[in-house]
Amino acid sequence: MIKWLYFCLTPLALFANVHYAKIEPYEHTILKSAVSGEVLDVALADEGRVVENKRVIHIDDRLDKKNLASSKESLTLLDEMIALNEKMLKTLKGTLERQKHYYEKMRHLQTTSKRQKDTAYTLYSSANVQYLTTQEKVMGLKQQRLEMRYKIESLQRSIAQKSLVIQQKFLSKLLVHKGEYVMPATPLAVVDDLHQAKLVLFLTSEELENIEQKSLYLNGKKSHYTIHKIWKVTDEKFISTYRAEVFIDAPKNYFSQLVKVEIKE
Repeated sequence: MIKWLYFCLTPLALFANVHYAKIEPYEHTILKSAVSGEVLDVALADEGRVVENKRVIHIDDRLDKKNLASSKESLTLLDEMIALNEKMLKTLKGTLERQKHYYEKMRHLQTTSKRQKDTAYTLYSSANVQYLTTQEKVMGLKQQRLEMRYKIESLQRSIAQKSLVIQQKFLSKLLVHKGEYVMPATPLAVVDDLHQAKLVLFLTSEELENIEQKSLYLNGKKSHYTIHKIWKVTDEKFISTYRAEVFIDAPKNYFSQLVKVEIKE
C-alpha cells in the first residue's frame, strides 16, 4: 500500500533513478497588458505558430497618436520661442550693461543734478527688470520643454505598449478578442521559447546525493546533459521529492514527447 501511494505521488518515477519526463519549452510566459484600451485587432491566424517580429494584438492607440503629433508640434514651437527669447536676452543684457555704466558714471559726478541721477537709475532699473523678466521667461519655457519631452516619451511608450509584438516566439494562445476592453495586468497571450528545451524531474534526496558525479541517460543513451537547477524545498505536489530541471537541445520535430531519463553512477 505504501509503495502504491508513493507511485501515485511521483508519477514520473518508475523505478529508482529511472524517470519519464516530457520535453517542455525552455520558457513559458504569460504576457500581460501594461496599458488600458479597446482591442482593435487580434492575429488569431498566428496562434499555434512561431511568430517572427509581428504584431499579434493591437490596442486602440489612435488618441495617443494624435496627442503625440500635437505634442511634437508644441515642442517645435517651444524650441523656437526659447531661441527667440534667448536672442532677446542677449540684446537686453547689452542694454543693461550700458545703462549700468551710464548710471555708475552719473552718480559720481558732482555736476549732475539729482533729477538726472534719478532718471539714470530709473533707466538702469527698468533695463534690469526687463532682463530678469525675460530670463525668467526663458527658464519657464525650458521647464515646459522638459515636461513636453517627458510627455512625448510617455506617449511613445504607451503607443508601443499598445502593440503586442512577438519576436521569434511560439504563440501558444491568445487570451483576448477584438472588441474587448483590457486593463493593466490583463493577460493577453501565452508564448513559449522553443530555442531550447527542458526536462522536469522530481528526485528523491537519495538520488540527489553526489548528483554532480552521476550521468544522465536519455532513452537509454548516455548524454552530455547535467542538472541545471534543483529546488532546495520539496515540491508542493510531490511532497517527498525535489524538483530538478535539465536544459536540453530543442527537438527537431515536436515538443511534449516523453523521454526516459536514467540517473547512473
